[in-house]
Amino acid sequence: MKTKQYPRIESVKPLPRRRLMVTFPSGERRVFDCNPLLSDPCFAELRNDSLFKAVRVDSGGYGVSWTDEIDLSESEIWLKGRKIK
Repeated sequence: MKTKQYPRIESVKPLPRRRLMVTFPSGERRVFDCNPLLSDPCFAELRNDSLFKAVRVDSGGYGVSWTDEIDLSESEIWLKGRKIK
């Protein structure tokens, strides 16, 4: 069974109101709203502004992360992010 490939992440920028601006190698950008995740105990620490702003692209562009325990995959962002025109 072949696994669907999603574009790798080139860059990420934290935005106000717990959102991320994510850019893919094609130049396409998507805004991902992290607010729905905050009710999950795994993501609750992202309520801290300093931590949220420390987001970075994982090695190889396979996702973004804040700590070793808090991360999002490229597929999650691609599928649930809002495409910017």
